[in-house]
Amino acid sequence: MKSETPSRRGLILINTGPGKGKTTAAMGTALRAVGCGMKVLMLQFIKGSWHYGELDAVEALGGNFAGNFVIKQMGRGFVKVGGAEADPEDLRLVQSAWDEAREAINSGEWDMVVLDEINYAISYKMLDPAVVAETLRSKPEMVHVILTGRNAHPLLVELADTVTEMREVKHAYQRGILAQKGIEY
Repeated sequence: MKSETPSRRGLILINTGPGKGKTTAAMGTALRAVGCGMKVLMLQFIKGSWHYGELDAVEALGGNFAGNFVIKQMGRGFVKVGGAEADPEDLRLVQSAWDEAREAINSGEWDMVVLDEINYAISYKMLDPAVVAETLRSKPEMVHVILTGRNAHPLLVELADTVTEMREVKHAYQRGILAQKGIEY
């Protein structure tokens, strides 16, 4: 007997892997959703103090699309990992971003919530993957959630509906070409 799976429901998507394009792919999906009349919130867990092209793109397309596409930078732009303990301020910012993410997912206000770079916060042990999984399991039925960043936690990979792994085949940096505005940032 075939299992009955609803044909329309909110999905959990993960963009992960060592290649570039995880945030960009989430951004493209978010723009598609806005084009279909959905409300999207993008919370950037690590990005914060640096200026990124996606902020200018949203502004160039008319600001926050009348409230239908909102991006919030929640971090400081760089997190030191390895060796020393995590900076308490970075831990506080990640927890604050997660509190806002959990509230947004459950609020009924957003059709899609993008948790940009949350996989980094989890892999750096700044956020418990079990807490994230618990929220994803109990999210409202029609809310889509996208998680980005390298090293997606196996618990979240198992829970997700779609997981895309970006794999670097070749990168300009290997030939000494520095990060390019409009491509990497």
